[in-house]
Amino acid sequence: MTSPSSPEAPWPVRTVARKIADWIGRLGEVWVEGQVAQLSRRGGAATVFLTLRDPAADMSVNVTCHRDVADRPGLELAEGSRVIVRARPDYYVARGTFSLRATEIRAVGLGELLARIERIRQLLAAEGLFDAVRKRPLPFAPAVVGVITGRDSAAERDVLVTARRRWPAVRFEMHNCAVQGPQAAANVMEGLRRLDAHPDVEVIVIARGGGSVEDLLPFSDEGLVRAIAATRTPVVTAVGHETDTTLVDHVADVRAATPTDAAHRIVPEIGEQRRLVEALRSRARHVVTGRVEQQERWLESVRSRPVLASPDRILHGRVDDVMALRTRARRTLVHRVEGAERDLEHARARVAALSPAATLERGYAVVQRADGSLVRDPAEVSDGELLRVRVAGGRVPVRVDRRSGGEDDEP
Repeated sequence: MTSPSSPEAPWPVRTVARKIADWIGRLGEVWVEGQVAQLSRRGGAATVFLTLRDPAADMSVNVTCHRDVADRPGLELAEGSRVIVRARPDYYVARGTFSLRATEIRAVGLGELLARIERIRQLLAAEGLFDAVRKRPLPFAPAVVGVITGRDSAAERDVLVTARRRWPAVRFEMHNCAVQGPQAAANVMEGLRRLDAHPDVEVIVIARGGGSVEDLLPFSDEGLVRAIAATRTPVVTAVGHETDTTLVDHVADVRAATPTDAAHRIVPEIGEQRRLVEALRSRARHVVTGRVEQQERWLESVRSRPVLASPDRILHGRVDDVMALRTRARRTLVHRVEGAERDLEHARARVAALSPAATLERGYAVVQRADGSLVRDPAEVSDGELLRVRVAGGRVPVRVDRRSGGEDDEP
């Protein structure tokens, strides 16, 4: 047993390397699935070197095998092939490298590939990546279109030529890359990242011509599907022929049957748009003309009405009504005034009859002391007191003289 390492007693490199080799060696044989990214046969050497790439992640591992394993009849091992490898993990102590030493290599059959693609499709569908609510509408007439396709390919010509014929003002931002083989999915994802970050690109087209199921496998790569779902720019896919369906077709915002169909979907046809504009202008002109004519007819009908044709006609026949109303008002007012005068005379007569002056006119008098208080009882005054007597004709000063009369005599 090796004592634990410490700053005072560190392990040498050889010890660490041997321990790593021992740990890896305990794993035993494993079955590994991947895609052959690189295949190297060095002259007449008995060892064949492979690089096995993970189809859904940017990871790979080196594999070595005997030539007899790689050249097994019926295997047809080549770059891009999907294989299942039976291998033992190996750590090369001298160089500190990890690899797999294969003892058996099997090609993944078409049926198994399709079944695996179907499982991935169900997984991504369950995550909601294919939901219709995620689909984004395409811009009406994009100024700049990003295109991911093979260099000088028929798909590139179909997209560019057709789109420029339909809408000459369109511009393209190209990303040419491999669209077949073990690096195709990674190259397309790189193009997606670059074009999605471009500020002028309004829609991205992924185009590839037809091919076998194996040729189109990169477009069912799980990583590529997730990359399309993560873009902010709408994506149009045109991969293969109309009957070909890959996983990117499910996640794309629009799936075109062919590259030519993709060009038809991303830009409008200029002649058709001109005809549409002319039709709309004609319709607008017809609507405005009809509205103006309608208003002219309405205005003419209003002008022909008697009240506008002869405004003074409305006054005819109203003079007699006004005179009758004036006479009625005058008669009513005179009647009211006369009635008020009679009421006033009656009130004046009643007031005159009830006033103290009328009483004085009948011979009565009002006796007051010097301070103005009324005398109501002879006992209230003293002999010789000066009083004032008010009669109908005015006031008379008098003096009380009790000697000249009896008790019942008035002063």
